[in-house]
Amino acid sequence: MVMQGTLRIRSKPGTAWKMCGAALIRPDAEHEVDARGKTLLIGFIDPESELGTTLLGRMDDEIFAVPAAQLKRWRIALGPKLTQVSVERWVRQDLLNGRRGVKIHHRVNRVLKYVRENLGTGQDLSLNTLAEIAGLSPSRLMHVFTESVGVPLRPYILWLRLQRASYELMKGATVTETAHTAGFSDAAHLTRTFRKMLGTTPTDLVDRKRMSQGVSIPRTEPATANE
Repeated sequence: MVMQGTLRIRSKPGTAWKMCGAALIRPDAEHEVDARGKTLLIGFIDPESELGTTLLGRMDDEIFAVPAAQLKRWRIALGPKLTQVSVERWVRQDLLNGRRGVKIHHRVNRVLKYVRENLGTGQDLSLNTLAEIAGLSPSRLMHVFTESVGVPLRPYILWLRLQRASYELMKGATVTETAHTAGFSDAAHLTRTFRKMLGTTPTDLVDRKRMSQGVSIPRTEPATANE
């Protein structure tokens, strides 16, 4: 979301641009954003969280342009200067309005915990290993994971790596350090993935760091659903 005016967004190079002030984007969707000269708010929302489930339920496409009336309410709620307090209030009062209950399969919760704890450690995150941790067959895990989280397993892990990478970059890590921490093979791999999935590069994000402020929203743990 840009705090004033509009941005341009498209699914990937070569496709038509959409003009809007804010957009919701599925975690597994490639996209490119052009918000040059604007103050841009970027939020990584865990799709399995209460907030993530609520927002995914509002989307009818991979990239959903937020209606103008809703955008106006969001900007008023956030105020002219972003702060921890204003963002948390905005999440509670606007984004979580009409929230949906979250039920994650208890075996999927095992996988989510393992992936988050071992991202970037070099531990095996292959489908077979994760299926063993879940106590399910690989095909059953893929089905149950997508059903619970709303995003397939492999795109979810990639999205999680991008989230971790963005966090590390904003903390001041180099691109090479970030690639290692987030579980990419090297800096070139991180840069290619950033460009493909976000339409920007890690270096571009670092260049904007001086003008940026990171705000974290506490996670709401999802409920567990038994099989």
